[in-house]
Amino acid sequence: MTAETILTNAILVLPEETLPGTLVIRDGRIAEIQPGRSHVAAARDLEGDHLIPGVVDVHTDNLERQVQPRQNARWPSRSAMVAHDAQCAAAGVTTVFDALCLGDLGFDAGRGQTFLDGVADLDAMAETGLLRSEHFLHLRCELPAPDMKPAMDPVADHPRVQMVSLMDHSPGVGQYRDVERYVAMRRKQTQMTVEQVEDRIAFLLDQRERLREPQRAWLMDRIRHRDLPIASHDDETPEEVRRNLADGITISEFPVTMAAAEAARDAKVEVIAGAPNIVRGGSHSGNVSAADLVRAGAADAFASDYVPASMVEAAWRTVEETGISLPKAVAMITDRPARMARLADRGRLEVGLRADLVQLRAVHGIPVVRRVWREGKRVA
Repeated sequence: MTAETILTNAILVLPEETLPGTLVIRDGRIAEIQPGRSHVAAARDLEGDHLIPGVVDVHTDNLERQVQPRQNARWPSRSAMVAHDAQCAAAGVTTVFDALCLGDLGFDAGRGQTFLDGVADLDAMAETGLLRSEHFLHLRCELPAPDMKPAMDPVADHPRVQMVSLMDHSPGVGQYRDVERYVAMRRKQTQMTVEQVEDRIAFLLDQRERLREPQRAWLMDRIRHRDLPIASHDDETPEEVRRNLADGITISEFPVTMAAAEAARDAKVEVIAGAPNIVRGGSHSGNVSAADLVRAGAADAFASDYVPASMVEAAWRTVEETGISLPKAVAMITDRPARMARLADRGRLEVGLRADLVQLRAVHGIPVVRRVWREGKRVA
């Protein structure tokens, strides 16, 4: 017997419009989309709430924050994975790209273990069928870090790896181009003296000079056969964007300047902006405003970066702050990231696609997730 669920009295956020109507799920897929209310007795009344596709988050560091909830407190890794998964599902994120960092620049030694544990835990937990969201791996490769290559090589062919990004978090570059701000941040995190941080900066810049380019070339060659979506990270100049595109890097994550984002837009490089940047009203690192990127037509999708719950709120706030339509804003957290990740079976309310769905109600201007379905099954 075919399993059927009818969701009615909802505002359906379709690719081009919103429609008061009914959505029918059969065997985990969207089977019908109809205007108006269903009069079938078994239909579930969504009480006029919005119904959007399940959120697709192609970059979240949230697992790292569950593993390290405080600076000197490390949480058991598998417990952290379960908590991370639950937070994503509760935020309406039904497809998660766990963005794990490969390579340490001297201030985040625990990240290497988080990466190793994360891959092992995801493999183990996915086999149980108990994870609420579907998880993939997004490998964030720190190009100047000496331990990037030995970490990357064994997992480059892992089937869950579905995205790779090239990062350089050296002081004076990209996100950390403001060296004075970088020194203050590191002093606060580590209690090091100014002289100690400056000595570390000198070491890191020398290391970058020696390793960044050879390791970049190695990485691009190592993953070439996978034909994965590859992103750059924290692009600062148009020249960086053009160089990356020439090497087949067609996604720019979190560009830090308007000039870089506009160069990406003009070159048809897809831009990912930070959803927390929208919710907070600006970048936590003093970089370009995501709302300004949207207004300039220089942002294609949002990623949660470090707060899964920021995704749906970013969509709603983007409508208020930039004037784009709700369907277009919702597409920035659903359809556009799904297409970037080459997941053709999700991201839109469309017959035949996966019934990954989120029921939302705006309360005092904040969209509150009320129910979540993944492939037609209630997960939150």
